[in-house]
Amino acid sequence: MLDRAQRIIEPMAFLAVLLGGVGLMISMFLGMGDVIGSLFNKPLPGALEVTESTMVLIVFGGLAYAQIRQRHLRVELAYLQAGPKLRSVMDIVASLSGIVFFGLLTWQAYNEALFSYQIGEATSGLVSFPLLPARIAVVLGAGLYIVQLCLDLLKDFATFGQPKDFELG
Repeated sequence: MLDRAQRIIEPMAFLAVLLGGVGLMISMFLGMGDVIGSLFNKPLPGALEVTESTMVLIVFGGLAYAQIRQRHLRVELAYLQAGPKLRSVMDIVASLSGIVFFGLLTWQAYNEALFSYQIGEATSGLVSFPLLPARIAVVLGAGLYIVQLCLDLLKDFATFGQPKDFELG
């Protein structure tokens, strides 16, 4: 069951990373165009607003994929000195902490997205840009991350005390 769920989550997480990469490219080109335009006293209208919104996609789009690939930061010095059982406990505590923190964040981000939709929230710059897509990106990105953390937690309980893959080689 865990493998089947993982096969569903992984492509979704990869798609979120790809969207974040597209957002990064858009932000990069807009920033470059804005700087060049500013040299000629013609900055790009709306560049700041679009860049602010794509930053959310860049950050929250990569959370679940980084978790799948085990690329989040941890204190390796302490982790590698611990035995397999203590490592399992550390992994479980980290997953539970992440589920609680990102669960609260997702809950509040959902409330913000709903409120943003109700009032038609938009930026107040030169170009009015709707904020709802960025708010939804937070909810979806953090929600996908929570699902991955739950899968990892179940996997950690199932393999409690056993050496991890990277420990074997």
